[in-house]
Amino acid sequence: MKKATNIFPIFEKTVPRAYKESVLNQRAKAVWFTGLSGSEKSTIAIELEKELFKLGYFSNILDGDNIRSGITQNLGFSDNDRLENIRRISEISKLFVESGIITINCFISPTEDVRDLAKNIIGDDFIEVFIDTPLHICEQRDIKELYKRARNGDVKNFPGINSPFISPKNPDIVIKTEDRSVKELAEEILEHIIDKIIEKRY
Repeated sequence: MKKATNIFPIFEKTVPRAYKESVLNQRAKAVWFTGLSGSEKSTIAIELEKELFKLGYFSNILDGDNIRSGITQNLGFSDNDRLENIRRISEISKLFVESGIITINCFISPTEDVRDLAKNIIGDDFIEVFIDTPLHICEQRDIKELYKRARNGDVKNFPGINSPFISPKNPDIVIKTEDRSVKELAEEILEHIIDKIIEKRY
């Protein structure tokens, strides 16, 4: 894809990120949930957002449903399309973070290459959270019957079945979900990230 040559960034003219974070009384981060379909990434993210809001922090959630219904609706699930999907998401997430907003991203992002792409775009604000839910439990939660359809060959390139899901080697946070409530899981993540989002005054 040929890059446009008539792009002139205006970031140096806009209100600085530090001022926006000061008004919001927080430091923005991109909290990136990775895990199998059915691992409860989005469910935990919603609970985490509620916990953050109760503490006075402003956040936003990006997940497959609100992204693929709009900005990436023209993409499929091939390896190349997955990379482009994550590239677009990461650029959007970075824009939110630069605006001072804590951004919770919920995407399978099944391989190191895909996750590295997100990390490289977002940079030091990236916090990787592995939602570690066993495959058999994810299949039990299969409301959309995606696993069933993948096992029958009706859904192609489905991570964990007919496409690989490679667990992160060194995630910032690992969350074991088995036999635990969503509230407990969200509170554990909050405990890990709270020091990173508290606005420091100098």
